[in-house]
Order: sequence, then structure tokens, then C-alpha cells
Amino acid sequence: MIPSKYIEDAVNEMASLPGVGRKTALRYVLDLLGRSEEEVERFTSAISELRKNIKLCNNCYNISDTEVCQICSNPSRDRSTLCVVEDIRDVMAIESTHQYKGLYHVLGGKISPMDGIGPGDLHVGGLLDRAASVDTHEIILALSATMEGDTTAYYLYKKFEQRKDVVVSTISRGVAVGDELQYADEVTLGRSILHRIPYDKSL
Repeated sequence: MIPSKYIEDAVNEMASLPGVGRKTALRYVLDLLGRSEEEVERFTSAISELRKNIKLCNNCYNISDTEVCQICSNPSRDRSTLCVVEDIRDVMAIESTHQYKGLYHVLGGKISPMDGIGPGDLHVGGLLDRAASVDTHEIILALSATMEGDTTAYYLYKKFEQRKDVVVSTISRGVAVGDELQYADEVTLGRSILHRIPYDKSL
């Protein structure tokens, strides 16, 4: 039993976050309750300002503090390559590798007829416009290895199939470095066998 309506309300809101159960939410709320008023004010202000001021980049739909994100406005990025991802978290994941120097395009999801999500619900139009107006030479489809991800990738591939000046590629899929072969699922292992490469290129 929670002895306060205010604590109960705060716990309910905290527990609405992904991965946060009621016990964890209660621990967070009680921790905030034990902090100074200034600390709690900074915490709530940061959340409020986040919701109020975060924008989507006018070009790629990545999150940004300004109308155009830091990646799109960076003159050192390779503007001939577009990496298509589902979600802003995918941008963060790829950027953390420090291996990709091109631009991005965030679809905002993937085609899923079961969930009523079609191409018109995603930022596909913006992608087609960018590819048509920018000197794009390669489009990398970095989508999840699921039925919905593959459906989305195939749909986009067909959209660019007639563009002889644009290479459409996809990220490699296979057994992760450090993984035991016996623990790989059948789909991943099967793709690894099908998309095998010469040994000297794996070194």
C-alpha cells in the first residue's frame, strides 16, 4: 500500500516508462522525494525542456536542437551516401561505431500491415525527394532483420531499382564476433552461410 496519492500518481507515471516496473518506479520516486527541492526542480525542468524544445531535423528526421541536425549540417560528412534507418536509436548506434561518415534518413518505423503501418505512415516521401535532389550515389538500407524490416527494405529497393546512378546496399548480417556458432539462431546462421565471403576478405 502506498500511503500517499501524490506518490501513487508519481509511481504510475514513472512505471509507464519502458522497462520500469512498479517496484523500480517506487524506488525512483522515493529517491526523488529525498532530494532537495532544487535537485527535483532541475530534474523536472530537464524533462519539460526536452519535450518542449526537441525537434526533428528538416532533412533526415533525426532528433535535433535546431531545424537541421548536427550531422546534416556538418560539411565534412559524405553527402553522396544515405543510410536509411528505422529509428533515432539506430542513428546513435551506428554513430557510436565511428565507421560511417555519410548522412542518414530516419523512416520513423517500418512497414507492418499487421499493425496498420504502410509506406504513407513513414518518411518515405522525404527519402525519395532527398535521393532525387541530392547527388546521392549510394543508399544503405540499415533495417532490422525481421519480416517487417525485410518488407520495408524490399519496398525501398523497388523504389530505387530503376535508378542506375544509385547503388542500393544493405548491411551485412551474420554471426556476431565473439559468438559461439551453436548459440546462433537458424536465420542468422543461414544468412551467414548464404552471404559467405572469401577468407582473405575476412581478415
